Amino acid sequence: MKTLVAIPARYASTRYPGKPLVTLRGPDGNKTLIRRSWEAAVAVKGIDRVVVATDDDRIADHARDFGAEVVMTSSDARNGTERCAEVATKLPGFDVIVNLQGDAPLTPAWFVEDLVKGLAKNSQADMATPVLRCDGRAVAGFLNDRRNGRVGGTTAVFGEGGRALYFSKEVVPYTGQDYAPDEPTPVFHHVGVYAYRPAALKAYTSWSVGPLEVLEGLEQLRFLEQGRPVLCVEVDARGRQFWELNNPSDVPVIEEMLHAMAGGADSPLP
Repeated sequence: MKTLVAIPARYASTRYPGKPLVTLRGPDGNKTLIRRSWEAAVAVKGIDRVVVATDDDRIADHARDFGAEVVMTSSDARNGTERCAEVATKLPGFDVIVNLQGDAPLTPAWFVEDLVKGLAKNSQADMATPVLRCDGRAVAGFLNDRRNGRVGGTTAVFGEGGRALYFSKEVVPYTGQDYAPDEPTPVFHHVGVYAYRPAALKAYTSWSVGPLEVLEGLEQLRFLEQGRPVLCVEVDARGRQFWELNNPSDVPVIEEMLHAMAGGADSPLP
């Protein structure tokens, strides 16, 4: 399957303006969020093309400086999926369009590889997205974020065959239990990566924004509100830490993980 990875990036983020250009310190030096996300994309096997999709000249100029291909998109795009739909129109001929969001630089390559394979095997799904089973530590972190008014990770609920039932910024399903830090739980972290069929992307832009998408602020809910099948593909972290940059407080967390992944001598981890 001919596959394109698009990395949507906008400067005017409500929660974190200028987020794509924030610097993340790692054992390989200081690099911006968008550069680290692009490096994560080009590390994926079986991908035919990688582009940064943005409406901002500052992001575009910076991306070109480090060697990325850029596709300029409209400032009217309300989310990354709509931005990817523009890319699909401008760059036809691909069987799968992957949306690797620009705030997820720690996304392992095999998450995307497994996602594309999952969509290829399920002809009924319009879109696929990875989910990662949470341990007790991750669930506690999500709950702590919500108690402190922070938007933490998104969770996913799915049924037989991986068909998505719901996505939420709350921790779902409710379990009412405490878990040991390393104990597996029935809660799944939704990883912010999507693989779409081009026809589904084209249809997406014609659908009205539904109330659940507005309430949760989750673009994938537009598919569910339209009754369109979304496939959740369970992935294995293989001991790798994963975190998205949603708030300024996430910067030091991701920097620690970058150092820990590399085993750098200057790692700030204890």
